[in-house]
Amino acid sequence: MPRLKSLLVLSDVVSDAILRLAGNAAPQKKSTFPNISPLALLLVLLTATLLLSACAGSDGQKDDTDIWSEAKLYSEATDKLKDSDFAKCGKYFEKLEARFPFGPYSQQAQINAAYCYWKAQEEAQALVAVDRFIKLHQGSPNLDYGYYLRGLITFNDDLGWLGKLTGQDLSERDPQAAKDAFESFKVVAERFPNSKYAPDALDRMRYIVNSLAEADVIVARYYFQRGAYLASANRSQLVIRDYDRAPAVEEALYILYKSYQKLGMTDLSKDTARVFKLNFPESAMLETGERVKKERKWWQFWNK
Repeated sequence: MPRLKSLLVLSDVVSDAILRLAGNAAPQKKSTFPNISPLALLLVLLTATLLLSACAGSDGQKDDTDIWSEAKLYSEATDKLKDSDFAKCGKYFEKLEARFPFGPYSQQAQINAAYCYWKAQEEAQALVAVDRFIKLHQGSPNLDYGYYLRGLITFNDDLGWLGKLTGQDLSERDPQAAKDAFESFKVVAERFPNSKYAPDALDRMRYIVNSLAEADVIVARYYFQRGAYLASANRSQLVIRDYDRAPAVEEALYILYKSYQKLGMTDLSKDTARVFKLNFPESAMLETGERVKKERKWWQFWNK
């Protein structure tokens, strides 16, 4: 079906119909459809254009998978997965689920499609697939993996080469994705405590909490450096209240202590210094103003 030629012909016809409706004074040919109003004819032509576009939507190329059986499609998708061709295996598994929604491979195809899209770095499609799996299969024995995979997709710890070059970590990125990941890992840890994915989910939860605390400390530090001492004190208190076991609490207490000093709240400043020394007796931050941070990855939760 030659797309360009057909569309050009239809374009001329539609343009002619529009001119007639606008009352154009140009000479008009005798209508081929004398009993059809110009508006109805225009609608028919527009519909034909859409259908023609749909027919040529893939540039005339036929999808070879159309004739594949369910077993054949699953086999090919699995082979692509083994070959690490994640973009294609995601599409194959998605087609399998769409064409055979009640087949024996449908449930597995949904979760496999989510995994493939995630590995292909197509997070949006991966989330759609895994959310559909979770919604439709609450009784599935693979539900713990569904929530765990959802956490991995939103965890997004791959900072890319630029992030690695600049030393960026999760605390310097949009915290909403980290919060979403935390909720998914929390479901795994609480609803499926005996799952083989639960230990890793707990480790990642600890890392996310530490990163969220670091993010709030970065904001508190920014406020303090700009002279917004009340705002820096409030954000530091938030870290101390919500993330009391996070390593970032050390700096949060220090910023709170300095903010009270700048605000002239001497008693509160002294109380904060006392609490700081009680919780971090070996820290020199009160004197140096610098916190020693250990380099750690998400799995090194013991580095606090």
